[in-house]
Amino acid sequence: MAVARAKEAAGDKDVHIMGGADVIRQALEAGLVEELTIIVAPVVLGGGKRLFDGFSRSLELEHIGLRQSPHATFIDYRVKN
Repeated sequence: MAVARAKEAAGDKDVHIMGGADVIRQALEAGLVEELTIIVAPVVLGGGKRLFDGFSRSLELEHIGLRQSPHATFIDYRVKN
C-alpha cells in the first residue's frame, strides 16, 4: 500500500495524504487519518463528490482550528476513535 511505503520512507516524520473525496474517504475508512483539513474555496469545479457520503462506520471529528486566506478557508479537525 502507498501509505505504508510513505510511512517507511518518512521515518519519524509526518505523512500527509492529499486527494479528492474518494482518496480521503478510503484513508478515513482505513483508520489512517489522525488530522483532517477541509479546504473550502469559492470555485466551482464541476459536480464534485460529497466527502462524507457512504461511510460504513461513525466518524467523530474534533474541531481544532480555522485559517483563512483571500482564496480559501482551511478547517482543521482531529479524528477521534
